[in-house]
Amino acid sequence: MTTATPPSTVDSLDALDRLESEAIHIFREVAGEFDRPVILFSGGKDSTVLVHLAVKAFWPAPVPFPLLHVDTGHNFAEVLRFRDDVVRRHGLRLEIAEVQDWIDRGALKERPDGTRNPLQTVPLLDSINDGKFDAVFGGGRRDEERARAKERIFSLRNAFGQWEPKRQRPELWNLYNGRHRPGEHVRVFPLSNWTELDVWRYIQRESIELPSIYFTHRREVHKRDGMWLASGPWGGPRDGEEVHELSVRYRTVGDGSCTGAVESEASTVDDVIAEVQASRLTERGATRADDRMSEAAMEDRKREGYF
Repeated sequence: MTTATPPSTVDSLDALDRLESEAIHIFREVAGEFDRPVILFSGGKDSTVLVHLAVKAFWPAPVPFPLLHVDTGHNFAEVLRFRDDVVRRHGLRLEIAEVQDWIDRGALKERPDGTRNPLQTVPLLDSINDGKFDAVFGGGRRDEERARAKERIFSLRNAFGQWEPKRQRPELWNLYNGRHRPGEHVRVFPLSNWTELDVWRYIQRESIELPSIYFTHRREVHKRDGMWLASGPWGGPRDGEEVHELSVRYRTVGDGSCTGAVESEASTVDDVIAEVQASRLTERGATRADDRMSEAAMEDRKREGYF
């Protein structure tokens, strides 16, 4: 008579458990391998999940590295308030790089279209160099956009913060190579294998709080290039752009001048999950004008050191 072998712990994990376990493993690997890691944190859903995972990875000890936000000055007020609430709640240290500071001292110039998202690269790289950060956590996922789809979890950047495809290492059996020369750093993406739907299901399971703009609300918006944009310090509406008050929500959060809202009545996480399941476009493909500037917009920004 034979007895059935009980399933191993790994085999009994569901999809979210596996993704969480992988991400926590990556956080702990970086903590042991690097001297000065930092988490990029904007208050958006992906970076909020990153912070939640970091808290889990090191609990009951505090998260052993700071957060960094490159603030364009064109962020939604609700998101900035939420960002600061998260920092206070978890006792974290937040460093803010204000794009306006680089503009004021002449290191950057405003773009004719008023969009500041492409201006984040220089403040980001300067902040990494000034802080001597050797590992930089980001919330990028491979399902978001073609340039991100081929990215490694550990992405080596040269002394200028640039991505060089020939220097990227294979990643087999969850083994990550963090070796780098002085002045170089590694971008680390613990959510690489997650999808937008995975993120929302994890938010549901863990009861993670998010900024209110991820859920339906009434907002004045105007249509530009097929997207609903809100008015704000970034300008608009332009001549000929009619203002409408609609029930909308945001699938992704970024610079207000290039992040579009979607018409929606989704007021709960369950509602959002149902919407995401029915969608045929990624959140960036549907609502980010900066990704539409050219066919290779994100690829170019990755090479320059932004992503």
